Amino acid sequence: MESASAETLTERKAKYQALQTELKASGAKQVSLTDGDARSMVMHHGSTEVGYNVQTAVDEQHQLIVEHEVTNDPTDHAHLAEMALRAKEMLQVDELEVVADMGYYDGAEVKQCVAAGITTYIPKPLTSVNRKRGLFTKQDFTYDEGKDCYRCPQGEELTYRYESFEQGRLIRYYTTGKCLTCPIKHRCTTNQRGRRITRWVDEKLMEEMARRVRARPEMMRRRQQLSEPPFGTIKRAMGHGYFLMKGLNKVGAEMSLTVLSYNIKRVINIIGVKKMIEAVI
Repeated sequence: MESASAETLTERKAKYQALQTELKASGAKQVSLTDGDARSMVMHHGSTEVGYNVQTAVDEQHQLIVEHEVTNDPTDHAHLAEMALRAKEMLQVDELEVVADMGYYDGAEVKQCVAAGITTYIPKPLTSVNRKRGLFTKQDFTYDEGKDCYRCPQGEELTYRYESFEQGRLIRYYTTGKCLTCPIKHRCTTNQRGRRITRWVDEKLMEEMARRVRARPEMMRRRQQLSEPPFGTIKRAMGHGYFLMKGLNKVGAEMSLTVLSYNIKRVINIIGVKKMIEAVI
């Protein structure tokens, strides 16, 4: 086995240094050497694949794909409002109920939906570090809207102290002076100054959504029955388990053709070929 020459190694080093410079200049965190638009995506089973993120909005009555979009964003949380608004416009309705998985949980996106008359159902992901440490989480504190304070598991009130603008959001901070003498402080926080609770100024929207999700658990089960079958049909029945094209624009066009084919098959199954031909003539 021959080792690479010094010239080859120098060229390879220059190539990767150039890629690193491009990443810094663009602000991107990754680049694919085979498809410049593709990105590394974390799959449901924990592994990663280099590819694209397909967004879809599926209607409840007929399981037709109302709207879709191909992105190279590794996460879903910034696409809720965009897809919901496009679906609402396509369906030409004044109000709309949207159900999504916890990957779409984002306060700013939910706020946009509420402003547009769209009711959202999204479960809150359990990502609290305190839960992993065996400490009380924010869910163990009760918010009193009338008094604008939180009540801790020990019954003490955490009152509003100050606001801070963080990551594009206005956050309110709540604390109490009773933490230092609390007999169960070791179960609540490791902070020597006591426990702090943060609250987004529009967090009421998320609390209202949480109540909706608890009141209608069947909505989340229904989501799986709606959003997953189209992908199963496309991947298995239609044999489109991966993209053939490269580049975001070309992959987007490929997906549009696939969605068109899927919707035509669905319409044929629902009303038959004859009625479909009559409708388009």
